[in-house]
Parts: sequence; structure tokens; C-alpha cells
Amino acid sequence: VRDVATGRSRGSRGDGESHRRGKEKILKILAEIQAPLSLLMLRLCNWALLKLLNRLFLSVQLHRGQLEMVLRATRTSGVPLVFLSTHKSQLDGPLLSFLFFSQGLGVPRVTVGGQVCSPRLRALLGRLGGIFLPSRTGQMPSDQDEGLPGAVLAAYVEEVLRSQQPLLIFLEEPPVALCLSAPAREWLALVYRAVRDGAVPDVLLVPVGIAYDVVP
Repeated sequence: VRDVATGRSRGSRGDGESHRRGKEKILKILAEIQAPLSLLMLRLCNWALLKLLNRLFLSVQLHRGQLEMVLRATRTSGVPLVFLSTHKSQLDGPLLSFLFFSQGLGVPRVTVGGQVCSPRLRALLGRLGGIFLPSRTGQMPSDQDEGLPGAVLAAYVEEVLRSQQPLLIFLEEPPVALCLSAPAREWLALVYRAVRDGAVPDVLLVPVGIAYDVVP
């Protein structure tokens, strides 16, 4: 991030004002990507999700074999977990987060695809662990500015993996199935880059998924 920001400000005086503006721009991009987790919001939404599930479905069944595989993966020390999932419904993210949280696996950072979210929904999803690709258009006047969101995003993914926070990547965009989506391709490339560049020695890829008798 510093290299890109330095290249962006090259040719300017490099005074304190330009550094302050650069830091503000970086923090603004970071705020587009993620928000601090809120345990209160997590507990409230988990309670609401239980009520919703009881109204939507006759039952929710947990595959014990897959749960044991996930628990075994979490016991692998020193290796960050990256969960890969198909995406059948917009309910998948909250439901998988709820399952991980209820089983004591922590709260994963969940990639949110290219669907349009209102500012309020985006803020709520961020508080629940959702992470977003930053916008690369708009007020980005130069090539160096264009590279800054990508640099901040790459650094953020490296930090998530280095701190061993679970990362959940959805491979598809509903309703299009069996096709790797463009956002998923970008998230996977960032994970690959973090391993290639030595930010983390390795990652453990764990397949997870939800099946519905009738997709809500």
C-alpha cells in the first residue's frame, strides 16, 4: 500500500497535507471493504435467524460428517482456513455464519459478491462479518489511484489470513450455478497471491455447502 501511495504522490511536494489526504483515502477504501464485528448485532441476528428458520423450513439438518471434517480442520495449528462454498441462496451467508458461530468456530469473514446492496444492508452485513470488493471507479482520476484499492484489498486479505480469521468465499452468484463468478475469481486470486508472496506459508481449503429441498 505504501509503495502504491508513494507512486501516487510522486511529483508532489510530499508535505503533511498530501500524506494526510493519502491516509484518509486508504481508510476510506478499507471502510468499503470491511467493518468492525459487532457481537451484539451477531447475537441479535442469530436470534432473529432462528425465528426465521423456524418459519421458513420444517427442519434444518446438519451433516455430522461434514461438521467433523470442519472441526478437524480448525485443529490444524498455524494454517488459516479458507472455506469454499456453492451459493444457492442469499440466505447462505448468514446461515453458514450462524452455524460456525453456534459450533464455537468463530465468526468468518464472508465475501459478498457483486449484488447491489443498500447502504444500510451493506453496513449491517459488514458488522456481521461481510467483506466487499472496493469500488475502482468514480473519483479515481489517475492510474496510480486506480491501483490503490487493489493494494489495500490485497493487504487486507493478507492480514485476515495472517491473523487466522476464517474466510468464507462463495464460488457462484445465484441464480447462476456451476459457474465461477468474477468476484469469486478475484477473491481466490488474492488468496493465491498471499501464499505466493509468502504472507502466509499455506492455507487450508475446506469445502462447505448448504442444500435446500426448495431454495428460498
